[in-house]
Amino acid sequence: MAAKSPLYPEDQLRRRAMSWAITIKVNPEQIQVRRLPGKWGSCAPDGIVTFADDLANEAEPFQDYVIVHELLHLRHRHHGKQFKALMNALVPDWRDLEKQSRRSADREPARLRATGWATDADD
Repeated sequence: MAAKSPLYPEDQLRRRAMSWAITIKVNPEQIQVRRLPGKWGSCAPDGIVTFADDLANEAEPFQDYVIVHELLHLRHRHHGKQFKALMNALVPDWRDLEKQSRRSADREPARLRATGWATDADD
């Protein structure tokens, strides 16, 4: 049995993202993990990459898909041919993982409804 990491899940996610940043040869200004209703991550033009806090609870292949996708936006702002070629090279099954991402994009309102915190604006 593998030893459990002493890091919080959000810290593990940051480390995973930094490892990918080295592989991709990008230098994010900052990596944030915070609540992002309705999406898994974002990449701002100023180099700040943000991941949803609940991404830390997803399977590692899915984390890799989201991390690589957002970090590649530091090199290619749009989803053009070069972006997709790099996705294919780095995360070969990214298209299947993208489908998973789309199916779970509405995870936040459902989770809030389950806890009784949803508002009409969340739907």
